[in-house]
Amino acid sequence: MTSTTVMPGGRDADATAIDRLPGVVFQLHRSHDGRLHFPFLAGGGVRLIGIAPERLAEDARPALDRLVEEDYPRLMAALERSMRWKTPVSTRFRLPLKGRGVRWIALRAQPTPADDGVLWHGMLMDISEQVAEEARLRRLSDTDDLTGVANRRRLMARLEEAVSLSNRHATPLSLMILDIDHFKGINDTHGHLQGDEVLREVARLCQAMLREEDLVARMGGEEFALLLPLTPKRRALTLAQRLCGAIAGHDFGVERPITVSIGIAEHRIGEGARQLIARADHRLYAAKDDGRNRALADA
Repeated sequence: MTSTTVMPGGRDADATAIDRLPGVVFQLHRSHDGRLHFPFLAGGGVRLIGIAPERLAEDARPALDRLVEEDYPRLMAALERSMRWKTPVSTRFRLPLKGRGVRWIALRAQPTPADDGVLWHGMLMDISEQVAEEARLRRLSDTDDLTGVANRRRLMARLEEAVSLSNRHATPLSLMILDIDHFKGINDTHGHLQGDEVLREVARLCQAMLREEDLVARMGGEEFALLLPLTPKRRALTLAQRLCGAIAGHDFGVERPITVSIGIAEHRIGEGARQLIARADHRLYAAKDDGRNRALADA
């Protein structure tokens, strides 16, 4: 947030310094009947809100109504807790700003008792760059560097959530464990750079066959996992067979054929994530023992 603003009421010698702040300094009053208004607004970001401070001094709703819809209840709940327990409020929300689009805004304020309600003294700051950086770091921590798909850490978090939902609601959930057949021979014959390219291409082929709610993750080495919520094993087996065929028929740019073996397990009510992985792994080993380039599901 930048630029200058008009402040309702009189100005003193400190007003110019306040107007140069990169955010907004405010007082927010809530009366016992729930009405909200800003008795005081100043700082470089007021103009970007796009609503005259004099108007907001009478009624805060024109600004609050512009919040991204899903963020409004969170802000109101934070203010309610702050008022009830007389504790500072710290929250964030998205707000369209003039000439800036939708931006992430941090609100921090301290409540004090006031006539007919409570008065918060606080600041608003544009934290959009910080939020973007947090998202970037989350993606890095959850993503396999080589293939760009999810890593084992993210898989385990998603799998725990999916197993919990399946246990609670008795909904189907399938897990596929995929291993590239004779991958060591690819590295030995064509080099690790070509082996890396095979891994990336297998990951891409897996992603191309999945729905938005599914997840493909690299478990490590040449092993991948495909998490399929709301999917019974018969449908997972059909998908796995298609995937085997797509990979076997794909041109990887190497002289030898590239194939995969896949083990499939459907979640059983009451079992945990690691039990599900173990059963899918067992079927993977069975597929390899049965000749490779195939998919096998548990009984």
